[in-house]
Amino acid sequence: MPRLLIVHHTPSPSCQAMFEAVLAGATDPEIHGVEVVRRPALAATVPDALAADGYLLGTPANLGMMSGALKVFFDLAYYPCLDATRGRPFGLYVHGNDDTAGAVRGIESVTTGLGWVKATGVVSVTGEPSRPDLQACWELGATVAAGLMA
Repeated sequence: MPRLLIVHHTPSPSCQAMFEAVLAGATDPEIHGVEVVRRPALAATVPDALAADGYLLGTPANLGMMSGALKVFFDLAYYPCLDATRGRPFGLYVHGNDDTAGAVRGIESVTTGLGWVKATGVVSVTGEPSRPDLQACWELGATVAAGLMA
């Protein structure tokens, strides 16, 4: 059964709302045969990353960068996953108070180095997530998960 790994750092109510919408999309009852595993970024391990067939990444934008927690995950997993996970799909959602560009750029740099393939557009939200923002998060989760269906 294909496995989707959600690696997230969820320190705020806005990030939590986005995470819950992504999770709801990924676990929609119409998506069959995909195991969804969720890990806080500081708890995600190299074996988690190696066992996954696709990834959803979620982070706040802190001072123009991805969270330190997501950076720690990438620091630990990068070299062990470098060749083993090349070509796997991923999706990304980012929340910022006023800007997310630096965080998105940093994550895209790492995922490009890993050879991961963007499954759909990035969901980037500044300020409190609106209903359309949360719908976009749901669609992100559903799209990445559905892409893994056998």
